[in-house]
Amino acid sequence: MENREKYIDKLSAKLKEWDADIQQLEEKMERAKTKVRADYQEELDELRARKDEAREKLREIQEASGDAWEELKVGMEKSWDILSDAFKNAFEKFK
Repeated sequence: MENREKYIDKLSAKLKEWDADIQQLEEKMERAKTKVRADYQEELDELRARKDEAREKLREIQEASGDAWEELKVGMEKSWDILSDAFKNAFEKFK
């Protein structure tokens, strides 16, 4: 069983990393040709929305009582994997 505080710290650190990744993609978008900016913007909007969902789930875990956080963790892991894949795909798409 993973310690709740360590788990929250790990997720918080990853969210900060993803904030930096979004900033990096925004900078690439600014340098991109006009015709691909719409693609960047669409991808960034999706990443932000998914990251906001993950941040909300993290908040729920932080506020969960007792062992309830373990149940929330399962859903968070699925969301986390989807978001992680979305970031990987975005960076591959906009190399």
